[in-house]
Amino acid sequence: MTPELTVLTLAALLQFVQFILFALPANLELGTRYTGGSRDFPPDKPMSKRTARLQRALNNHFEGLILFAIAATVISISGQSSVLTAICAYSYLIARILYIPAYAYGLNPWRSIIWAVGFLSTLIILVVALF
Repeated sequence: MTPELTVLTLAALLQFVQFILFALPANLELGTRYTGGSRDFPPDKPMSKRTARLQRALNNHFEGLILFAIAATVISISGQSSVLTAICAYSYLIARILYIPAYAYGLNPWRSIIWAVGFLSTLIILVVALF
């Protein structure tokens, strides 16, 4: 397996971890009656700022993971995996890991800088695949 596909697998597992990091406090704050229901109506009370941030970080990872999955798959299938693309893949993963606490604790502008590292790492892999 290429380093990029290894990182893709680890990033998918990170998605599970992020879901748990969000779901546990959300269930405690909103109650399992709400979170286990159909959610046809808004909750009686809002989530805490930190839990809401964890939800947004989770959603952001879903968005970024799609692009990274494309990049990792294309670079691996085309046989273009290199030291550069492996470094970019691991940079993406490290950035996604650091993004969680940066977002949860509102560490601005670090949250945006960390996000940009992951985004640019994915972009580099895609550009390398074209040339």
